[in-house]
Amino acid sequence: MNNTKFSLRTPEALLLPAADADTLLRLSDGDCALLYLYLLRAGGVPDEKAAAEALRMSVERLRLAADRLRKEGLLGESAPALEPADETQEYTAEELLARSREDRNWSALLQETERIMGKHLSRQEMNTLYDIYQRLGMSTETIIFLINYLLERYRKRYGEGRVPTLYAIQKEAFAWARLEVLTLDDAEAYVAKLERSREKEQSILDIIQLRDRKPSPSERQYLESWAAMNLGDEVYALAYDRMVSQIGKFNWKYMNSILLAWQEKGLKTVAEIEKGDVRGGRAAAHKPRSDSPESPWTGDDLSSFMEMVNRKG
Repeated sequence: MNNTKFSLRTPEALLLPAADADTLLRLSDGDCALLYLYLLRAGGVPDEKAAAEALRMSVERLRLAADRLRKEGLLGESAPALEPADETQEYTAEELLARSREDRNWSALLQETERIMGKHLSRQEMNTLYDIYQRLGMSTETIIFLINYLLERYRKRYGEGRVPTLYAIQKEAFAWARLEVLTLDDAEAYVAKLERSREKEQSILDIIQLRDRKPSPSERQYLESWAAMNLGDEVYALAYDRMVSQIGKFNWKYMNSILLAWQEKGLKTVAEIEKGDVRGGRAAAHKPRSDSPESPWTGDDLSSFMEMVNRKG
């Protein structure tokens, strides 16, 4: 078999920095490479709609490629951001049905969605589903996985009879696309990560004994950040115990400060905390002071912190 060689005809040269070329090769992302070359050839950031048409991409695909280039430092912060995506294109019922005859993947997605939802979709619902399918670059399997995932969440939260609306499905799909969750493997890994995080958050809720109500949005942020620390339950329990021993009640800001102090010191286990947290561990018990030896702060530290808590509510 002959070894084919390739050559480029370059009547007009473009300057492509070697570092940028190396980054594009590492990304192995065709959309990113095409968008980069288009912007390089255009000498700046042109109209988003024109770029999408020239590259034969959906606006959402273009936005995802631009975001990835921006994260890699190939789009400067000073460059104007791409314009927001246009409103969802409207199709008639006849057009959508015609597309289902022409595109087997779209037809399979439509049929499976109607089976999952237990009803025939209205024209507007079909339009919304097609918008997800056409604009986001998700595989059919990924969209079906997403719908089943949302359906299970709705059943757990609201009961067997409830199903997500197409608007809720669309909102979730765009959230996944922004995180580059586009393939079935990506989706399975993402959902598994979410489930692990929810289990950890529930364990923390049990430890801090918050059982009579749901956390508020600001409290939810604390929970999510604590779960992301991925510590053992015994560490959260120790932080809770030290907090209650010192101030006699639960306080989100106080416990957060304890956990952040341990995180900054790289202390991840109870053994490491007892050995390395000098001000809060056994070593501190040998230093006489008026506050509890279990506190992670000295008396002056504690007074300053509590004054800040009281000021901010």
